Order: sequence, then C-alpha cells, then structure tokens
Amino acid sequence: MNSKYFSVKQAYSLTVGTEVTLRGWVRSRRDSKGVTFIELNDGSRFKSMQLVVDAGVVLDETLKQVTTGSSIAASGVLAESPAKGQAVELKVSAISVYGTADPVTYPLQKKGHTLEFLREIGHLRVRSNTFGAAFRVRNALTHAIHTFFQERDFIYVQTPIITTSDCEGAGQMFNVTSLSMANPPRTADGNVNWQQDFFGRPAYLTVSGQLEGEIFALAFSKVYTFGPTFRAENSNTPRHLAEFWMIEPEMAFYELEDNMALAEEFLKFIIRYVLDHCREDLEFFNERIEKTVLNTLEHVAESKFGHITYTDAIQELKKSGKTWEFPVEWGSDLQTEHERFLSEELFKKPVIVTDYPKDIKAFYMRVNDDNKTVRAMDVLVPRVGEIIGGSQREDRHDVLLQRLRDSRLDEKAYWWYFDLRRYGSVPHSGFGLGLERMMMYLTGLKNIRDVIPFPRTPGNADF
Repeated sequence: MNSKYFSVKQAYSLTVGTEVTLRGWVRSRRDSKGVTFIELNDGSRFKSMQLVVDAGVVLDETLKQVTTGSSIAASGVLAESPAKGQAVELKVSAISVYGTADPVTYPLQKKGHTLEFLREIGHLRVRSNTFGAAFRVRNALTHAIHTFFQERDFIYVQTPIITTSDCEGAGQMFNVTSLSMANPPRTADGNVNWQQDFFGRPAYLTVSGQLEGEIFALAFSKVYTFGPTFRAENSNTPRHLAEFWMIEPEMAFYELEDNMALAEEFLKFIIRYVLDHCREDLEFFNERIEKTVLNTLEHVAESKFGHITYTDAIQELKKSGKTWEFPVEWGSDLQTEHERFLSEELFKKPVIVTDYPKDIKAFYMRVNDDNKTVRAMDVLVPRVGEIIGGSQREDRHDVLLQRLRDSRLDEKAYWWYFDLRRYGSVPHSGFGLGLERMMMYLTGLKNIRDVIPFPRTPGNADF
C-alpha cells in the first residue's frame, strides 16, 4: 500500500505539512465563495476530517460527483484549521471518486435521523454518527474482554452452537433439523421420528456454553467462552433478542467468593478500557443519548462493590416504604425496579446479591446448607440493574441428581455432566455477561437492537 494513505484517525496524529491521501465516505458538502468544504469519514474515529478544496483545484465535473454518501480519495497537505473543535484540516490538491450517491435518494442526509428510521436501513445505518460510535465501542469492548482473560491465563474455548442439552431448562430453544417440515418421518405412535434426523435425536441452537465450558474448566482450570447464543422467546421488547453474544468464564477451584471477586475485577477492567479507548464515542453518547453515561461508568470503575444476601435484600425492599409494581416476597425473583433501588438508592454503587432461593434458580447451582438457597450471585449496577449472573456450581453428584429430577429434566441427556462429578470433581464457579446488555450500559442506548450489527427479533431476520 502507498505509504501516503492514512486513516482519518491516523491523520489527526500527524504534523502540519504532512502529505496524505485519505479515503472514505462524504458526510456533507458545503460550498462557499471560492471554496468547497467536505466532511470525510472512514469509520476509524468519531470525528471526520474537513477537506478544503479551493476553486479550480479539482475539475468541476469531478467535484459535482462529490455528494453526501459518495466515496472518494482526497490527497493534499495537512494544515492548521481555523474551525472550532479540530486542530487540522486537509488542504486538497486532488480528488478521485470511487462511487457516487444520488443526493436525492441517499437516505443519510446531514440532519438528525431517528433511531427508528435508521433501524429500517440496517445496511446504511452504520455510516451514521450513532451507529459508528456504537460499533467502535463494541469492538473495543470485545478486545477488552479477550485481553482481561488472556492476561490472567484463561483458555478460550469455542463451545458448540448446535447442542442437544438445554442449559437453562427453560425450553425456549430453536430446533435444528434436516427433516422435511412438510412430511417428516414418524414413529408408529405418530410422533416425529428424530432417529432419522441428521444427529439421530432432537438438536437445538445453544442457549449457553456454560455446561460445555465446565468440561474444559475441569481440565484447564480457568476457561472462558465468547460466542453467539439463542433464545426462541417470542418477546418483541427493547431488551430481547433471539440471537445475542455471551461471555461465560468457568473456573475450577473457585468458590462463590472467588467468583464475586473476579466478576468485580472483570467489570471494572472492561469499563476502564472502553473509557480509555473510546472517550470520543462515549462523549457523544453522554451528550446525545444519556446524560449520565460518563459519570456512571467512572463511578462503577472506581467503586468497591457492595454485598448483600437475597434475604437481606428482600427485607430492605420491604422497609423502603416504596410501592412496587411487582410485589416483594421471599421466594419471588428480583425485578429491575428492585435491582435499581438496591444499586442506586440503598448502596449508591454496584452491589452483588447472593444466596437466592433454590426454587427460582437453575439446577446446576450449588445448594447451601440451609437447603433453601443456592450459591448464586447477581451483579447489579446503577441505571440498569442486573448486568452479570453467576454461581458456584453443584459439584456433589447426589445433590445434582436430585436437583435435575426436581427440575423435571431428562437425566439421560446429562450423563456426561454427571461423569464430571464422578471423576475428580472439584468446587467450581462461573458467571455470564451478555455483550449486548453491557453495550446498552456503556452507550446509554435503550433498545438492544441498536447495539448488535444485525438484530434477530420476532419477524425480523434481514441480511
């Protein structure tokens, strides 16, 4: 590649007088007396580069094609800029046009666009300020997650996307089949004959990599998964997706206290990383989307997390004097309104709630000595409530077997999971963080469809 080609981000770090060629997409064009101003962005940073084209420098025929949405290469010399908010601009000596854009039909004009409108043009929304910022943050967050675990000697394991086990026991799973939907083979009693399917039994898209992660944790000690998960939940809300990404570390020899400490360290690390590497994008979200983004993130990154048991949390909620939309009773799950009260008003910082009733938690969580609660934990943060959920896993074969039976799950499907308890079982723990939920927290965006590149929701599977 020609050494004179630079990204806009790189160009801002160069000295005045440097000759460069920039390539990107035109955000806007403004003609003044004897000069044309072009705003060029290539996605490398939030701020665009202003191009200054003096009359006669570029052929009129070429300049006519430089409209909003067109793609160009512009060569010239970096000069000090008199414009507010930018140190340099490009004094253009030549422009070549890669692709034109009809200024009448191009949807992204230099004006405000609603998020609803931008969702309708998913193939072009990434060229807007909001979505450019969102996906730079997502990129930095992804890098931070891998960095955190790799620096602590975790092994990255790719768990299967197609699975035959239901981790959560909720049954909201997408079927994966090669059978004809119009005329599937049937057994003598009229049911679908899954033995003739591709895998010889029912298979699904995974809802979690946790159970498979435990296999690797009980050999490598510390592992993490990071991949897509799926829920066939017909929820058309701003908080639900059918396809989303999960980060799930799993650690052998970790008890609940170790798990809590790692979750706190992890959350602080990834928030600090994004604050340090995406300040410009976060400032945009703080100004345009949610006025408390920066203060909240700085606060979480610097706070020592609070701790409270579920039982004590219920007592605090009851004596708060507040009227709750969802009644507060021991044995019922905490709702977002309860979680936000605990983190925003009671503790005024992140708080980890532990020891939930076993009847509202998954079968794999270790039962406490009281036989009423399990060694579960939820990390609650101001503004959204729960951000991380995890637990110490049940490592006792007999207790796990009874929990599975109580949950009315098929024992045969989990034979290998019980083997892990038969052969060298150890205390182990893990937690899960939804990438999109974390993205909403970092950006202040209120609709989960706006923080994933290609949202999958009921009735929506474009691209």
